Amino acid sequence: MWTFLLVAAALILAALHFRWWQVFRGKDGELRRLRGALAEAEERHLQAAFQARAQIQTLFNSMVEGVILLDSAGRVQLVNQSVERQFRLNLDVRGLTIVEALRHPELAALVERLSSTRQVLSCEIELNGGNRRFIEVNAASVLDREGVPRGAILVFHDLTRIRQLENNRREFVANVSHELRTPLSLIKGYAETLLGGAKDDPDHSVRFLQKIEVHANRLTNLIEDLLTISRLESGQVDLKLGALDLRSFAARLIEEFQERAARRNVALVNEVPSSLRARADRDRLQQVFFNLLDNAIKYGRPGGCVVLRGRDGNGDKVQLCVADDGPGIPAEARERIFERFYRLDKARSRDTGGTGLGLAIVKHIVQSHGGEVWVESVPGRGASFFFTLPAAPS
Repeated sequence: MWTFLLVAAALILAALHFRWWQVFRGKDGELRRLRGALAEAEERHLQAAFQARAQIQTLFNSMVEGVILLDSAGRVQLVNQSVERQFRLNLDVRGLTIVEALRHPELAALVERLSSTRQVLSCEIELNGGNRRFIEVNAASVLDREGVPRGAILVFHDLTRIRQLENNRREFVANVSHELRTPLSLIKGYAETLLGGAKDDPDHSVRFLQKIEVHANRLTNLIEDLLTISRLESGQVDLKLGALDLRSFAARLIEEFQERAARRNVALVNEVPSSLRARADRDRLQQVFFNLLDNAIKYGRPGGCVVLRGRDGNGDKVQLCVADDGPGIPAEARERIFERFYRLDKARSRDTGGTGLGLAIVKHIVQSHGGEVWVESVPGRGASFFFTLPAAPS
């Protein structure tokens, strides 16, 4: 009897143990499954976070303006490629303060001011690494849902081109005012002298009227050049392109300039090859040669020589040149020689009646044909003005 009870108890205990083992095994598997699911969820969350951060970085990098995002401690969290280009950054500045990253204390002061206002603040900084550059910085606080500041965002806009255009405009207005005032003052002076009694003296009246005519023509030329360069810069000039035989074209120009060249005893030589042809606007190309030949005769050596040359370029281009054997152009002036109103010798240019716009017009006409223009010169050995044009089919 006792043996039976002991065996039954043992069987019951074994069954309970087996059942507990099954339950524990099932729970352990469930725990492992839960751990796996949590790990997968965490991995997906991390991947989503990395992807969101990469998308934000890509969006920032696609912006023309520079952007920096600061955290609540004022340290850089995100910086885009525009800022790296503007400030020539070659290190990772994330984690640094704005002063440590960009070395401009005024930016730190701008961020500090954000703590006391919710408005967008701005300032302008100047960068002096090489060429001067001007950057406008706009800063605003980044707020959470409760309106508590959690950082700041700074947007950097490059104003260098705008400042250059403003300077060019001021210089242009000043130069035009000066160029107009000089002949107008002379015309007014001669007219007042005539009205004051000089008109009764035939010799004086003729001489003064001739002076008035010279300066009136100078004003006319200046206004015509201003209108021409304005139309060229605004793209309002329609080119009437056609095939031109450049040697015969140069020959006609030389014929027109012979009298002017003879007054300074300057020889004009045509060395343009007979086979050279270009696709260009005849009237505009004539303006180019007129300005270059006029300068070569006026500023070249008296009793010297002016040569027109040409050659094939790189297949689809032809290259032309107007060269003189005068005093040449200093190296520091060659970069600015095609600017509006730039004069190498201001006194001599005004004495010879130049407007200071001729080479600027040359540059714009050549560029409107898709060509390039440049100057080569050795002081004391003359100057050569080169330009390219589209080649015409043979």
